[in-house]
Amino acid sequence: MTGQSKSPADADIERFRDVLGRFCSGIVVVTALDKGRPIGFTCQSFASLSLDPRLIMLSPGRTSTTWPSIRNIGSFCVNVLAEDQADVSARFGRPGKDKFEGVRWVQSPGGAPLILGSLAWIDCQLWAEHDGGDHTIALGQVTNFDAATSGSPVVFFRGSYAALTLSTF
Repeated sequence: MTGQSKSPADADIERFRDVLGRFCSGIVVVTALDKGRPIGFTCQSFASLSLDPRLIMLSPGRTSTTWPSIRNIGSFCVNVLAEDQADVSARFGRPGKDKFEGVRWVQSPGGAPLILGSLAWIDCQLWAEHDGGDHTIALGQVTNFDAATSGSPVVFFRGSYAALTLSTF
């Protein structure tokens, strides 16, 4: 056999990923302190869920090695990244232990790392988890939050980072 062709199921998964990539999304980094050591991961699957009670939703992949630690801690901070933080997203999206090297942060009121320069941050307590196939659907009850007074988000579209250009309609 000279080469391996993709199965119809693999091609269907790639097509599905391509279709979903047409949905532009913001990028967040979810952080916590684990025995005094900052940990975190990039998450593209994030959304507001409820105003009363205040809830957010995020979906870490089942292969995440960081989410189980954050789950055990029970609290975390969602950092909404700004347009000049694509490098931060890429850093936290890779496996490794030195993700915070060179990243400036302070402790949020909830005690998790708040990445400086983020557009917004949201402290949460883990409220519930649900099966989401190859992801976990995690719900966070919001305990504190704030936002920068200006700036634009980094966005992810069709597998690449982009800046958002605002216009009035």
